[in-house]
Amino acid sequence: MTLRSRLTLSLLTIAVILIVPLLIATRSLDRLHGKAKELRDGDFAGSLVLGRLREALNDLRTAEIALLFVRDERSRAAMDGRIGEVQRLADSLDTYGLGRQARDVRVAMNAVAGDIRAEYDAAVAGRPKEAERISSERVVPAVTRSDAAVATAERELRERTRERVADAARAAKQAATVTIIGLVLALIVAAVVAVRLTASISRPVSELERGMRDVADGEFGTKLSISPDRQDEFGRLAASFQAMSQQLAELDKLKAEFVSVASHELKTPINVIIGYTQLLQEELYGPLTPKQRNVADVLDKQAKTLARLVKQLLDVTRFEAGAGRLDVRPIELRGLLINLEEGFQVLADQRGIRFRVVAQDGLPETVHWDHDRINEVLGNLISNALKFTDRGGEVEVLAMPTDHSVQIVVRDTGIGIPPEQVPRVFEKFFQASNQDAANTGGGTGLGLAIAREIVEAHQGTITLESTPGVGTSFTLVLPERAGSRRSSAKNEPATAAVS
Repeated sequence: MTLRSRLTLSLLTIAVILIVPLLIATRSLDRLHGKAKELRDGDFAGSLVLGRLREALNDLRTAEIALLFVRDERSRAAMDGRIGEVQRLADSLDTYGLGRQARDVRVAMNAVAGDIRAEYDAAVAGRPKEAERISSERVVPAVTRSDAAVATAERELRERTRERVADAARAAKQAATVTIIGLVLALIVAAVVAVRLTASISRPVSELERGMRDVADGEFGTKLSISPDRQDEFGRLAASFQAMSQQLAELDKLKAEFVSVASHELKTPINVIIGYTQLLQEELYGPLTPKQRNVADVLDKQAKTLARLVKQLLDVTRFEAGAGRLDVRPIELRGLLINLEEGFQVLADQRGIRFRVVAQDGLPETVHWDHDRINEVLGNLISNALKFTDRGGEVEVLAMPTDHSVQIVVRDTGIGIPPEQVPRVFEKFFQASNQDAANTGGGTGLGLAIAREIVEAHQGTITLESTPGVGTSFTLVLPERAGSRRSSAKNEPATAAVS
């Protein structure tokens, strides 16, 4: 199964698993909604009707009292209206399952309707005592029986409502429990699927990452645990990685052979030229005229420059090819700094430049670096600083501890570099436009490229900041214990500048 199919199937499985608790929750909510609707349309509505019925009975009492005293047709009509309203409300109680109470109220209201007519006739005929007797003995007890029926209906309705609310609460709790259990189970299953899916992807990716890291470090013989015969994307990647590693190994071998051949084929004729120019200068082949001696001096100088250029070019090429191994040994750090200060102090004094090396407290006594290579880097940086700093300027080397590393800053007050040239200063053969301002002749444009390769081979970093007319600062950060692996930096763009 391909990786795309596996991802699609896993995502669909997770989606289905997560939908199940949603369906359970939706069904539970529907049940709760039904119970809530029953309460709203049944018990709550019935409670409202009972409230209105109690108010209608109170109005009926008021109308009956008014009838005893006013004794007119209007009061009689009001009394009939109140009785009719009570009867209508009592009829509606059947809808809410209160038929027995509704029947009691209707019976009482039928009796009240007949007694009210007798009471009204007695009151109109001038028999107030008879009217009062009818009221107290027949009408009022009938209304009281209606009140009792309403009270009984209210109690019954409250009990029924309480039971339904309790049932709804139980249903809600049960729904919540079922939903939580379903969700937990779904999450567990989804987590298992996700972990298996992640493992099936992360392990091959980690293995490919390890292989690429080894290749970047120059180990082209790395074998992956991923079979190139796998019928998915990782199998194809493993096959491509294997083919790439073989091709890179062949190219690395060819490049190493080229470096070896170039070293021998270039250095030998250059040394011969230097040897013969020295013999000419010593007049071994006869005396030289002043013009001939001048030509011999120029040839000797240019041959030595060419020899230095070839050496530097072979150095940077060797590092890029992965053949520039480091000779890492314990170094007494303060001794290294003192030797640098003593070595360049005379040159700084000759050029009228203030030069000092400052070592902050907390520096490790011993570091594990390639002494010759680091000395070459620092010497190159200090030489550059002195070269591009005018008389009366200052060059400072500051060493400080930082997080199991050593930070070394080479700072000058020189002419600086134009900002647009800063990203290119570590490129091979690149020389900034400030070469004309150097106190000595320009270089080959390889010193900083070699410095970067050496620093990165120590698993360190080298950066710089430069402001035209203000000066330049190189910053090296080197671990206290550098590895001895080959450099893996391959022409990465620089991010700072020098003077």
